[in-house]
Amino acid sequence: MADGLFSLRAVQASRGGRPVLLDLDLDIPEGMTAVRGPSGSGKSTLLRLLNRLADPDGGTVAYAGDDVRGLDPLDLRRRVCLVPQLPALVEGDVAHNVGLGPSLCGRDADVARCLELAGLGEEYAAREAGRLSVGEQQRVMLARALALEPEVLLLDEPTSALDEESRAGVERTLVELVRALDTSAVVVTHDRAQAERLAGSNVLELNGGRAA
Repeated sequence: MADGLFSLRAVQASRGGRPVLLDLDLDIPEGMTAVRGPSGSGKSTLLRLLNRLADPDGGTVAYAGDDVRGLDPLDLRRRVCLVPQLPALVEGDVAHNVGLGPSLCGRDADVARCLELAGLGEEYAAREAGRLSVGEQQRVMLARALALEPEVLLLDEPTSALDEESRAGVERTLVELVRALDTSAVVVTHDRAQAERLAGSNVLELNGGRAA
């Protein structure tokens, strides 16, 4: 299919019976890409299509040239891993949370390395996840995604619940991750300044369900 890490052609999608993406044509390249737009423009729906948490009502979504509907959903979600807008950790310590995904695949996680990549020290491994600040929990969510060794990270408003200092720290971590690892990232944000800080000129605009 067309150029790009992801290629979307004539994609139509609805949520709760309401159309949110309308004949969307879009190419998302490797590296860091920010997707910006107002609330209700289809940003979060777009992320869900990229790793088959939802399928489009019409059109095609391709990853690395393959129609995602021909790929195993669980395998795709390990390769293309979504970090949701709000932390959703399970009960237990941080090490349990970070290692959960790999354990379901029958392998161990390098918890210390994943925490370091996410901007947390190894000492966090033994801490109770529920006792962490929201900013720390968001970083654990990132570490949990990294433990799956994904090819692509999908990040839905990753700093929306954070204060300014925590937001700046997470932004630095994301930029460093994409530079240091052979990983791409698609970051959804409503904030134009944040989109440009993260992705430079590689910002895609959505408005009214279409590429602006």
